Amino acid sequence: MLTNLTRRMLGALVAAGLCATAGLPAVAQDRFITVASTTSTEQSGLFDYLLPIFKDKTGIQVRVVAQGTGQALETGRRGDADVLFVHDTKSEEKFVADDFSKKRSDVMYNDFVIVGPQSDPASVKGMKDVTAAMRKIADAKAPFASRGDDSGTHKAEQRLWQTADVDVAPGSAPWYRSTGSGMGPTLNTSAAMDAYTLADRGTWLNFRNRGNLVVLVEGDKRLFNQYGVMLVNPEKHPHVKVEDGAKFVNWLISPEGQDAIAGYRISGEQLFFPNAAKSGS
Repeated sequence: MLTNLTRRMLGALVAAGLCATAGLPAVAQDRFITVASTTSTEQSGLFDYLLPIFKDKTGIQVRVVAQGTGQALETGRRGDADVLFVHDTKSEEKFVADDFSKKRSDVMYNDFVIVGPQSDPASVKGMKDVTAAMRKIADAKAPFASRGDDSGTHKAEQRLWQTADVDVAPGSAPWYRSTGSGMGPTLNTSAAMDAYTLADRGTWLNFRNRGNLVVLVEGDKRLFNQYGVMLVNPEKHPHVKVEDGAKFVNWLISPEGQDAIAGYRISGEQLFFPNAAKSGS
């Protein structure tokens, strides 16, 4: 049982806490932006590294909605995000052309790789022609796990199959498995199935459950992976946090933000390469 004195002490502490909370500026508590971004920026660990640096500088919290690029663009079209940070340049340019953003800026790049089992049943290890390698995977009917989620990685993979003249439409290729999920879960599926998959290098380097998976194909210029950033157009969605969203965009492409991106490494290996200045963003 609580004594009257204990009750009074607890009441005083609660009251003091409420008063202290009431005295805090509402803006300081609630200042945040929502960024819809590809899963690779999250699953590679980049955001865990980058966002605290931005918050320390500006006081702005970044709340990330991690989605495939196609889903992230739809989130932006609905006005459910302030900023998009994605990686399918063609789709991003259409987003701007449709006036859902006024400008797209290059931020950074890395590359895609084909990973697969060490046994390599399709014998693609070391190949530099990625479409020739994908034809060999198809000819061998070796298991291939696709994200199948309209992400930037999935879009890149679909273009490569088209260039390789391989039909992976549903029902046409039993060896082709669509996971409908992000890069990390798709790599987990590949590890469990001893399947090939196309992965962004950043997520691959941060991926721990590799099983028998290794990088087998890399270095083709068609595996280049560019990331871009856009502020959602407030003329379409007046509630967009223009000032704070623009601060995040401008910080990413500033020398300070670009240096921060370059500074993110795993086991000494750089995951992303800033190129905003080179592109004139």
